[in-house]
Amino acid sequence: MEPSVAAAQAGKHVVCEKPIEVNLERTDAIIQACDDNDVKLCAIFPMRFQTITNALKKAVDAGRFGRLTLGDCYTKWWRSQEYYDTGGWRGTWKLDGGGACMNQSIHGIDLLQWIMGPADTLYAFTDCLAHERIEVEDTAVAAIRYKNGALGVIECATSVHSGEDRRIEIHGDRGTAIITDDKILKWQFDEEQPEDAELLEKYGPDSEADSGTASDPMAFSHATHREQIGDFLSALDQGVAPGVDGREGRKSIEIIVALYKSARTGQPVKLPL
Repeated sequence: MEPSVAAAQAGKHVVCEKPIEVNLERTDAIIQACDDNDVKLCAIFPMRFQTITNALKKAVDAGRFGRLTLGDCYTKWWRSQEYYDTGGWRGTWKLDGGGACMNQSIHGIDLLQWIMGPADTLYAFTDCLAHERIEVEDTAVAAIRYKNGALGVIECATSVHSGEDRRIEIHGDRGTAIITDDKILKWQFDEEQPEDAELLEKYGPDSEADSGTASDPMAFSHATHREQIGDFLSALDQGVAPGVDGREGRKSIEIIVALYKSARTGQPVKLPL
């Protein structure tokens, strides 16, 4: 919050990595400062700029899934004890804002709400099961109901030995799609489209696309970050909002805050907060 607000007050546009802050109050302070000083705010969520996630979003918006029934996100990763021990901010509520949900799984949660639409209710459990000396969760599960009536599951972890690829599953009564970080595992619809075969040939299960951040936090490409920065620069040139502005960046934080509240109280939590 502090450097972003200072930049906004100096009349500078702001690009802020995810999460743009660790709670809603500090997030809203950034958004308000950018509004008050008429500067643009970009929240970094580069997965929105992948070809396969855009194809998935387009298919949902075009109605190819029919009635949406299930939207699930699984980020079952591994982070060593050393990972937490060598960064004094990691694993703290004050500076990390949470654990596996807020730090690692926020990308998948952002995609899920972007594709499925707003969340209505969450019920969650969290725990620290595989690490020591951290304040936050390394394992979490949540059931979610969306405002469109569909249901879903969110799983977040840094406690899964060797880690698994992030996985997004979208289901409806006329279509199913399952993607990992860089691959399409399933892409089936009642009505096929000409672009489906090309998409599967390039990004299907047997393609060479690959991502390794499930166990190594540094094993990622900069390509989608580059795409998002390009989108931000275009927004400045055109005087429009960037593809992921502050209010978009706030949405996944709100879901995670609601998830933590449910786990803490043992009760379902309604959104918006």
